[in-house]
Amino acid sequence: MAGKKADRVDLITRWGKRIEQEPDKNKIWDQYPRPTLRREHWQCLNGLWNYAFTREKKRPERAEGEILVPYAPETRLSGVRKQLLPGQYLWYQRKVAFTAIIRLRLKNGYRLLLHFGAVDERCEVYVDGAFAGKHRGGYLPFSFDITELVKGGEGCEIQVFAADDSDTSYHSVGKQTLKPGGMYYPATGGIWQTVWLETVPPVFIGKLDWESDYDGAKVELTAKLGFAEAGKRGSDFEVEISFPGGEYPPCRFNAGETAVIPLPGFCPWSPEEPRLYRIEAALYEAGEEKDRVESYFAMRKVSVETDGEGIRRLFLNGSPYMQAGVLDQGYWPESLYTPPCEEAVLYDIETMKALGFNMLRKHVKVEPERWYYQCDRLGMLVWQDMVNGGRKNKSFYVTYLATLFQMLGIRPSDRHPFLLSRQDGAGREEYEEELRELVSRMRAHPSVCCIVPFNEGWGQFDTNRITGVIKELHGSVLVDQASGWFDMGGGDIRSLHYYFFRLRCRPEARRALALTEFGGYTERVEGHVCRKRTYGYRICRDRSELEKAYGELMEQVVEPAARKGLSATVYTQLSDVEEEINGLLTYDREVLKMDGEMLRERNRKLRNAVDKGGG
Repeated sequence: MAGKKADRVDLITRWGKRIEQEPDKNKIWDQYPRPTLRREHWQCLNGLWNYAFTREKKRPERAEGEILVPYAPETRLSGVRKQLLPGQYLWYQRKVAFTAIIRLRLKNGYRLLLHFGAVDERCEVYVDGAFAGKHRGGYLPFSFDITELVKGGEGCEIQVFAADDSDTSYHSVGKQTLKPGGMYYPATGGIWQTVWLETVPPVFIGKLDWESDYDGAKVELTAKLGFAEAGKRGSDFEVEISFPGGEYPPCRFNAGETAVIPLPGFCPWSPEEPRLYRIEAALYEAGEEKDRVESYFAMRKVSVETDGEGIRRLFLNGSPYMQAGVLDQGYWPESLYTPPCEEAVLYDIETMKALGFNMLRKHVKVEPERWYYQCDRLGMLVWQDMVNGGRKNKSFYVTYLATLFQMLGIRPSDRHPFLLSRQDGAGREEYEEELRELVSRMRAHPSVCCIVPFNEGWGQFDTNRITGVIKELHGSVLVDQASGWFDMGGGDIRSLHYYFFRLRCRPEARRALALTEFGGYTERVEGHVCRKRTYGYRICRDRSELEKAYGELMEQVVEPAARKGLSATVYTQLSDVEEEINGLLTYDREVLKMDGEMLRERNRKLRNAVDKGGG
């Protein structure tokens, strides 16, 4: 890999060890990838593929070896450990034998869809030598209808050419860099989420959009159809929603309409009681069932309102609610962007919940959809960051000067594209296109309560207009328009970062206050780190010093600020990442660095400062 290769220890989690020992590589990430629109019959294509690095978008004469999909080639679990560099292509190839049900359905006129969870950063796909499609953007799922390209009904050959400019261009990149160090981490490229096949009828349910009306005790549902037949219209079809749990009667409506479903006496969703309503949606044409999917929704309301003491607060379901969170960057030592398996995902979420946290800020990264499903199911609020892009950050401005501006109460402008690394018009257009798709997809997840379009000025532009775009697309979500600094006065939240100077907590008349990053205290646990260098915001020599520093920070700064007006806090961070060893957990998730009961008690006091009965 590019960067300081000799400086990195080969760290691995318990789940990564099991994957390396698993004899059947086809069992990797074999859970259904899209829980919000689940069909019975599908085929997972994770496992061993052939690969080669090429300089041209041309099939190589021979493969270099096998790569374990969905892990990026830079990672240990992929079996490759080689950097995809700008100007290169990573060629994937696999021959697929269809399952018996897919073969039968193809004979009966069904369509065959090829899905990718995410490929970083752009790719072209070929099926049996024919071009299937291309995609740009490394963080969101996409699909191709490959029915007409499959030469026989028994199987096909799939080829993918992936390319990635990493941090040398303006594309969305997050914290990836070809020269890792400090708060920036190794770059990954190529396929990094599940690849799968699915059969659908010629007209099928493509998406279910939910909008919960908490105060009106009803939910609005729009069923969007996918078409492969010319001349068909949504109004030719009906959709029936049924509740397998028997809570409410079935509802049938035209597919071209938005249905309003009354839910008298509904049970609200919250982290304490994450109530999901499971539903089945069936598509009918002239009374005959054409498609059927399983999905779910929840009833919850997030808002900014005034509490009994006259302070603007974040409310959940009509009551003041303290969101005590941690920064979650979603990195793993043996697989970087890709969680080793779902059990590892569950461990992170359940551990934070057991420590008394009720929110995760997913930091400049988008996870596989099953991560959000587990937050929905387990009851964990999510603040979703948009992945930052643009040219390389100008640290003198967006870090050092911006921190000074915050201390002095100066509000810098977002009208300097060069200083904020957004001088490329094509990059701004690409960002907005990806933001719209991200927000649209997050509508399906009740856990996602806040969208963060910009972090610390990285690639920031047109802040208030972008805030309006999010609100228009997703009316039941909050917007933290500028996490840290470069606040333009819009959105629902005044967002503060606190690492160095005195925390200034001034309640506003309209927005709620949130401390969206703080802490970052380091403790180096030897045997559980992968880099020789240490990066963090305060170095603690041992567990005792770390616990003392954390306790003083919470008692002397954060808890008093919560009583004065803070409605959400985000501690940096869930786990160590590469050189940045300021996690509550070590990078391999083997050591909790502070006493669990102490953390629970601190979170209980923090929540009681706001909702007088939290925890």
